[in-house]
Amino acid sequence: MAAVAALALGVGTAGTAWAGDADLEVHGSVVMNGDVVVVRVTPRNLGPDIVSGATVRLTWSAALADTQQLPPACARSGEREVVCGTGPLAVDLPGEQLVVPVRLRERPAEVTLEADMAWSGGAVDHDRTNDRQRVLVLATGDPYAF
Repeated sequence: MAAVAALALGVGTAGTAWAGDADLEVHGSVVMNGDVVVVRVTPRNLGPDIVSGATVRLTWSAALADTQQLPPACARSGEREVVCGTGPLAVDLPGEQLVVPVRLRERPAEVTLEADMAWSGGAVDHDRTNDRQRVLVLATGDPYAF
């Protein structure tokens, strides 16, 4: 009886609802001036199904300062890591651009940024090759695209 109820509700055996298939990717740009790094990231869902929400993870090779003023959709999740919610992602349309300024603990001459999709709203992403971007950022004030 429980198995029939689970099938009727669209719930898998692990107790979670199937959220479909999606191919998520992340692109953007990053600029570093002194100890301030500003990341502009745009998530995208190539489909075939919509995604109710996902999470972008931003990881730096240098430690972040203890105090940060992050956008409301973002939270610090480690010494060098911030996660941001994307909101819903329609198919073949760019998601809402996230602008994430952070302060580093030091003033390095360069830093590496990794941006990736940490969570896909439960959707299965069969192509993980475009989920993660990595870029070397020099402290020149120039934008670097990823």
